[in-house]
Amino acid sequence: QVQLVESGGGLVQPGGSLRLSCAASGSIRSIAAMGWYRQAPGKQRELVATITSGGKTNYADSVKGRVTISRDNAKNTVYLQMNSLKPEDTAVYYCNADIRTNAFITPYWGQGTQVTVSS
Repeated sequence: QVQLVESGGGLVQPGGSLRLSCAASGSIRSIAAMGWYRQAPGKQRELVATITSGGKTNYADSVKGRVTISRDNAKNTVYLQMNSLKPEDTAVYYCNADIRTNAFITPYWGQGTQVTVSS
């Protein structure tokens, strides 16, 4: 079937940077939108950024100017470059992709990767 595997999370000091990656694999015919979401303890999952297959991007107000989403369609991979990280960016980050495997497009989620911003 289809798998999304994230990598790149970890512990970083305030003001630091991290780059998250998410690779999709399996019986993929095409991928429409891809994105990153996050969930902090005690809070609901929220959108961080999305990118269409054509490269159009959308960002949450809380990360605009500090985060860049990009994708490599040949590798079925989406990236999230995060700069000037703040303690409030601490969360589990989840990759999402709308993937066509047959006649239908289905949303898939990765397992999540922890990002902790702390001194």
